[in-house]
Amino acid sequence: MKRLTSIFLSAALLASAMLPGTTAADNSMRDMTTMEIVADMGIGINLGNTFESCGDWITQWGDGTPNAYETAWGSPTVTKELIAGYADAGFGVVRVPVAWSNMMADDGSYTIHPDYMARVHEVVDWILEEDMYVILNLHWDSGWLEKLPENPDMCMEKYTVIWEQIAEEFKDYGDYLMFESQNEELGWDSLWSRYSSSTAGKAESYSYANEINQTFVEIVRSSGGNNAERHLLIAGYDTDITLTCDPLFVMPEDPAGRCAVSVHYYTPAGFALLEEDADWGKASSTWGSDADYQELNRLMDTLDARYASQGIPVIIGEYGCPKKNKEPESVRRFLTSVCEAALSRGGMCPVLWDITDLHYDRSTYQMTDSELNRQLLEVRDRYLPQSVKGDVNGDGAFTLLDAVMMQKYLLGTGTLTKSANGDLCEDGRINGFDLAWLKRMLIEK
Repeated sequence: MKRLTSIFLSAALLASAMLPGTTAADNSMRDMTTMEIVADMGIGINLGNTFESCGDWITQWGDGTPNAYETAWGSPTVTKELIAGYADAGFGVVRVPVAWSNMMADDGSYTIHPDYMARVHEVVDWILEEDMYVILNLHWDSGWLEKLPENPDMCMEKYTVIWEQIAEEFKDYGDYLMFESQNEELGWDSLWSRYSSSTAGKAESYSYANEINQTFVEIVRSSGGNNAERHLLIAGYDTDITLTCDPLFVMPEDPAGRCAVSVHYYTPAGFALLEEDADWGKASSTWGSDADYQELNRLMDTLDARYASQGIPVIIGEYGCPKKNKEPESVRRFLTSVCEAALSRGGMCPVLWDITDLHYDRSTYQMTDSELNRQLLEVRDRYLPQSVKGDVNGDGAFTLLDAVMMQKYLLGTGTLTKSANGDLCEDGRINGFDLAWLKRMLIEK
C-alpha cells in the first residue's frame, strides 16, 4: 500500500505541474465509437437563423462583413455568453448550420472568404470551450444544390471545394467536432416526388444523394490530420424518416466506420410547422392525442429498426415547433415526447431546432420557458447512464483500474470520455488533484 501511495502521489504531482486540465477544445481523438459519441452528446440545440442566413439582399444592403449575414435573419451577434447559456441550460451539443457561399469569391474558385471562415471558427471554439460537441454542416445555402440534376459537374465541384476548405480548416480538431454532409437538400423533386404515383426518376434522385454522401466521406477522410478518424453525420434523403429508411438510401462506405445518420422530425406538419392554415395544410394548436403518440412511436420504431438497432447511430438534427397559435402545454408535450422517444430507444440524439427567442432567449442567455427546460433535462437524465463517482474508465464501478486509467490519461498515454466523471474534485479541470482524490478514496476503501 505504501508503494501504491508513492506511485499515486508522484503521478499526481507530475500531472498537476505539467498539465492544465482538459476540455472539449483539446484536440484529441478518443477511442470511442460513433454510437458512444452520440450517446455522450445527450440533448442538443441548433444555432438557427444565424450563419445559414443568406440572400442577395444581404449582399446588396449589408456592409460586406460576416456580421451582416450573421444578424440578417434576426439573430443578435453571437457572444461567448450566449454560447455559455446553452451549456448552462444542459445541452451537450450545438448544431451550427452554415451557408458557406456568403462572401464567397465570385471568380469560380468557390473560395470561402477568410473573414467568414474565421467567424464561424471563433464560434466553434466557444462551443468547444464550454465542453459541448459541435455539429458543423453545409446548410441550404441559397439552393444551389437544387441544380444538380441539370448541372452535376458544377454542383459537385462546388460541393467538393467547400468541404475541402472546411476539412482543412478544422483537420486538427478533436472528436468533439462532427461534420454533417448536408441539410435537407438531398432529394430532387425535379426528378421524383414522394407525392407522385410514379417511381420514374426515384432511383436517379436517390443515387445523387448517395453519391454526395460518399463524396463527403472521401473528402474528409483524405484531408489529413484527425479527419481520418473524425465522426461524420450523413444527411438522410430529404432528412425525412420514411424516405431515409427506404432501401434505395444507403450509408456511404467509410474505412473508419465512424458515421451516424441525420433525420429531422416535424410531424405532424400542422402542429410542427404551421402557425396558421396554408393552401397545403391546416394548422393545429394542440398535440398529444393517441393518434399523435402512435405516429411518433411508429416513425421512431421505423428509424430504430433500420439504423440504431443495427449499430448505426441516429442524430435527429432538427425537431421542433413554433409557439405562435400553439397551446403552451402542447408545445412542451411535443418537444419532450420527441426527445424521450429518441433517447428511450438508445443510439439517438435529439437536437432542438431553435431560432432567435423561440425556445432560447439570446439576450438573457436562458431558455424562454423554464418549465420546458426542466422537463427536457428530466428526460435527458432519465435515459442517460448515471455515472459512479470515481468511475473513470466507465465500467460502472470504482476500482484500482480507474486510478490506472486516470494516470495514463494525465501522462498522455490514454483517453477519457466526456461522461467518465474524471473531474472528481469538481473544480472544472482534470489534473493531478483528481488522481490524488482517487488515491485517497482507494486507500480508505
